[in-house]
Amino acid sequence: MHDTPYIKKNLGPEIVAAMSVIGYEVKSKTNLPCGLQILAAANKEALGVCKAAGLDFIRVEGYVYSHVADEGFIDSCAGELLRYRRSINADEIMIFADIKKKHSSHAITADIDIVDSATTAQFCRSDGVIITGSCTGDPPETNKVNTVINTIDIPVLVGSGVTLENIHKYVRANALIVGSYFKTDGCWFNDLEQARIEKFMRHIRRMRENEVQT
Repeated sequence: MHDTPYIKKNLGPEIVAAMSVIGYEVKSKTNLPCGLQILAAANKEALGVCKAAGLDFIRVEGYVYSHVADEGFIDSCAGELLRYRRSINADEIMIFADIKKKHSSHAITADIDIVDSATTAQFCRSDGVIITGSCTGDPPETNKVNTVINTIDIPVLVGSGVTLENIHKYVRANALIVGSYFKTDGCWFNDLEQARIEKFMRHIRRMRENEVQT
């Protein structure tokens, strides 16, 4: 996230190469489910990295419907991206699509609500959708998350603003993407803080244990 301002087109090969090496090292040393996103809207490049590094998923912006981001106009890419995934024999790599994503204007699709976006992403064969607030660190509205969960049949991920204090609001989500909260003072541009991470994960483990018991 520190490579600002982001490039929308003509991504340098050094970025793809570096992400491939980093992704491979993380996956090989942890054997955890791993994925990535390359900004801005470098979705085909992210798929290529995942294929080379043996990763499991990508986060995609601009999968269905268009929007205006700080990098400019981002057009939908579902058809092209799925065909590219098939062409490199990477159907095992899941696509999690941002809908009504943060840091963007959605005025051109103001007549399309978040449920419409989610159902379209499902129709266009996304493996899951990601719901965010308006910017990094901003939590999404709980009612929107729950409404989407009640409407579609694919996983729903919360993609911004999750903290130790509000995690109980998102227990129905299939997954959480946590970044800012793991940093010092909860700011995305700071270093990771081990104590914050450990405290958060202890809480997660307790939640899982309580769920099993009930």
